[in-house]
Amino acid sequence: MRKHAVLITVLFALAVTLVSVSAVFWEFYKLNKHQYIEHIFSKHETITQIYREHLQKKTSQIMLEANLAVYKFVIEKDEHEQKIILEKAKLLKQRNFKRVDESIMLNNQGLYTQKIVRDLRISMLRFGKVIYFYIESPIGSVLIQDEELKPYKYYSIAYSYLTIILIISISFVLILQRLRPLIRLRRKIALYGDGDMNISFKTSGRDEIALVSNELESTREKINSLLDSRTLFLRNIMHELKTPIAKGTIATQMLKTQKQRDRFSSIFGRLETLVEEFALIEEVTSVHDKSDFKEYRLIDIIDGAIDMAMVDRSSVTIDIGASPKLTVSYRLYTTAIKNMIDNGIKYSPDAHVKISIINNELCFDSKGECISHPLQYYIEPFTKENPSKNSFGLGLYLVDSILKVHDQVLAHEYDNGVNRFIFA
Repeated sequence: MRKHAVLITVLFALAVTLVSVSAVFWEFYKLNKHQYIEHIFSKHETITQIYREHLQKKTSQIMLEANLAVYKFVIEKDEHEQKIILEKAKLLKQRNFKRVDESIMLNNQGLYTQKIVRDLRISMLRFGKVIYFYIESPIGSVLIQDEELKPYKYYSIAYSYLTIILIISISFVLILQRLRPLIRLRRKIALYGDGDMNISFKTSGRDEIALVSNELESTREKINSLLDSRTLFLRNIMHELKTPIAKGTIATQMLKTQKQRDRFSSIFGRLETLVEEFALIEEVTSVHDKSDFKEYRLIDIIDGAIDMAMVDRSSVTIDIGASPKLTVSYRLYTTAIKNMIDNGIKYSPDAHVKISIINNELCFDSKGECISHPLQYYIEPFTKENPSKNSFGLGLYLVDSILKVHDQVLAHEYDNGVNRFIFA
């Protein structure tokens, strides 16, 4: 969802727009059709008047047809056809009302007017493309065809609707076309984040996305320049430090007493270790390309870490089979495991570490008291539990940095006198 949030938002807006426009046109179509039917149904008054006069005056059928013909109305005389029309025609509108007929009558008292109330029903029907008016009364019925009127046609509304839908669709297609550079830009940013430092964001466009791309290109060049300067500075300074350390180590052997030689050897040894750890930190923080990561058996990585730690193999128990494999940088991951072995042996009263896999996670168990601070405290550089230990406090910081390069995290839990550090 988040990966294509903009695209989904645009498509959602398109769907809402199309549904809204369709609903509006549908309501307009129904209203327009209703008004059309109401308009043509008004002709029933004319038909009713002609038919009423025919009944009151009892005129002939020919006279009725002549009066209707003036308004282009034709009586359907074929009874079979009339039956088919009444059965299959669609009812458009119907109205019931009472019709009052007045007749002059003669009795013993003279002439008088008699009013007769009759129910009358008028139906407007559509059969095929023809409009009919069907009049029903107690004394008869008649089916009249309107030769002028035609059924309601929706072509103009459909044309307008399709035109608007086409315009909206084209507009959204153009919007999506304008978003394509944004999708390409996102992919380039992802590649840059994965370590492709030479990818170019530069584009020739002049819209807002092009401006952002060109700004990113400028920022990329500045970042690359800073990274190159930082790497060059660190490598040069470490090279310059190694020379006096090596000379100092040699000069130490010229001191008169063993005590002085041991003290200065320890100082220069610690300085050399510090330079090596700084070099490893520089290597970890400068890892951008994971193309050199390869698949290794975990047991081989652990064996290499034990050799690197130069500890007695009896101090490490390995409860891992030969099948688990990892795709890692062998040097970095071996260093991370070596640091965990060093820490476990250094801070455990029995100087022993157990390495195992629990829930598909690499675990390092060592006896001892629970760490007195949250884990976050110990993964900061130059932080250590016991200042008297021979350490610069970079061990867990290096482990955490190496795990981040491998998309993992360092976790800790304590249970029944056992500290468990986990590569999760």
